[in-house]
Amino acid sequence: MKNIKNKKIALFGDQTIRRHWDDKKELWYFSVIDVVGTLTNSSRPRKYWDDLKRRLEKEGSELSDKIGQLKMISSDGKYYLTDVADTETMLRLIQSIPSPKAEPFKLWLAKVGYERLEETADPELAINRALKTYSKKGYSQSWINQRLKSIEIRKDLTDEWEERGVKEGLEFAILTNEITEAWTGMTTKEYKNLKGLKKENLRDNMTNLELVLNMLAETATTEISKTKKPGTFSENKKVAKEGGNIAGSARKRIESKTGKKVITNKNAKKLLKI
Repeated sequence: MKNIKNKKIALFGDQTIRRHWDDKKELWYFSVIDVVGTLTNSSRPRKYWDDLKRRLEKEGSELSDKIGQLKMISSDGKYYLTDVADTETMLRLIQSIPSPKAEPFKLWLAKVGYERLEETADPELAINRALKTYSKKGYSQSWINQRLKSIEIRKDLTDEWEERGVKEGLEFAILTNEITEAWTGMTTKEYKNLKGLKKENLRDNMTNLELVLNMLAETATTEISKTKKPGTFSENKKVAKEGGNIAGSARKRIESKTGKKVITNKNAKKLLKI
């Protein structure tokens, strides 16, 4: 799918798919009827979808439980409640639609699933694939080296958090936000907004210097945690802030010496044009 200017509609071949960005959940939601209509060429996509839902329920699928409703603009210019699904649910739905247009998605999902199984058996494959992906996107070799190192440092940090009883998911996100705010002076969401990002990975949109300071913040947090061995989540938050502050001090010193802001609004698109 390809973005267009108003961000509310995605192009799917020559068809349009209505979508909505949930800023809190950081998820795209797509109109189920639009996707079904596009893939099936049905003149009655709503009936096709109703029939498909009933078939899936008979098969014991819980897919329909993950379908929500949002008001989306219709062809008459008015807003109506419309069935919507996030990206993961939509990809699962596509697998249930017998259509030549759906086949490329199914083949891609099968390929991705196979690659994940391979990476579970041999994690080095994931690193090699990441290297090739970044290279194809046009990143410089120096940036790629920094990015791969940042992945290693991040893994060390999350391993340490797990050792301290921090739960993956929301608690990881909260601690990451503490680190980010301490060294950049803004929350993770504010940092992403500055760069015009939504689902994109923030680190993939950092300059070399931003990456280095982010790595310093995470490395410092890991080392402080290993020394202090925080036993509660609030203590982990304090350690995260301390680690971030170390990189924050480095950022301020660099800015005072160069007269330039370290944190930029440059994202990958802008960086790769340089």
